[in-house]
Amino acid sequence: MKKVEIYSSPLCGFCHAAKRLLNSKGVKFSETDVLALPAKKTEMIQRANGGRTVPQIFIGEIHIGGFDDLNALERAGKLDDILAA
Repeated sequence: MKKVEIYSSPLCGFCHAAKRLLNSKGVKFSETDVLALPAKKTEMIQRANGGRTVPQIFIGEIHIGGFDDLNALERAGKLDDILAA
């Protein structure tokens, strides 16, 4: 399974929803709290091609986007393939 990374904030409902979805699938992920580590927000914006909102989710080297994007992949039945590829 590919490495999964989430840039998040503890105050973000979409961040919690993304983590719930990944946890429900048994996916392990690393999380970077951009509120606690503000310098990491700049890193996130660069990696996310200008994306400033949280969550920003990466699977391997692929930028997935936010929760809506992650959830759309799950609903379309494509998330498992991306995680396994």
